[in-house]
Amino acid sequence: MANLKEIRGRITSISSTMQITRAMKMVSAAKLKKAQDAIVMLRPYSEKLQEIIQNVNSSSDPDQVSIYAQKREVKKVLFIAVTSNRGLAGAFNSSVVKELNHQFQNNAQYEVEILTIGKKVYDAVRKSRAVFSNESAIFDNLTFDKVANITESVMTSFVEGKFDEVYVVYNKFINAATQEVITEQVLPISMVETEKEENQTETDYIFEPNRNEILDNLIPKSIKTQVFKAVLDSVASEHGARMTAMHKATDNAESLRNDLKIFYNKARQAAITNEILEIVSGAEALKNS
Repeated sequence: MANLKEIRGRITSISSTMQITRAMKMVSAAKLKKAQDAIVMLRPYSEKLQEIIQNVNSSSDPDQVSIYAQKREVKKVLFIAVTSNRGLAGAFNSSVVKELNHQFQNNAQYEVEILTIGKKVYDAVRKSRAVFSNESAIFDNLTFDKVANITESVMTSFVEGKFDEVYVVYNKFINAATQEVITEQVLPISMVETEKEENQTETDYIFEPNRNEILDNLIPKSIKTQVFKAVLDSVASEHGARMTAMHKATDNAESLRNDLKIFYNKARQAAITNEILEIVSGAEALKNS
């Protein structure tokens, strides 16, 4: 049986850990609100932008396909993988790495490179895969312009034929307790018009200067917005996952501390009982002597 001093030390250590995990949970909860507001505000803009592109594309010249929509024989694929720079977020980072490995198996016949956004995914793939670029520093001061610059380099590489397909792998934010790892195709973009519902009317636009020039401006903006949305989704998912992980860690630590306190009290009571028995036994021995 462990001595009482060791048990007291473990109780103190667990109590200190609880303070840390509780503080981390509160910090993540505060950051989650800001990140959640950002992604909730961006999603309608991104969806509306896609809707406009589809409507404009439906009435544009079918012979003039955007350079970002041109499909060619696939030889080289780029994956943009988004994780975080820090751990202690449950399966948030490992789930992206797992999905990447799954995609590597599905695309084994192609040459694959990775653009990493987040130190965790970079550390996981840098020794085994070709890294196109590591952009983990954008989290220091995340802005649309920084993500747009990264996306611009990817778009240029696609146009130059360095990559035939580009995908982004990230955690989509559902709620604080739920994140879904998804893989979205970024390039070439899909220009297939979605089917309209029976009661949905086609939007009538007045174009200035013309449809194709508008598409040439909207499509790059849509691609940059798509990648930025993936990064914002990942940021919100990270804080949600960390808040949930720290909440569970705090509960587990509290449960362990309570068990140790019960064990400590039992051990202390047993020690007191043994001391009393020794005193009584000694007193009886003196009487009989």
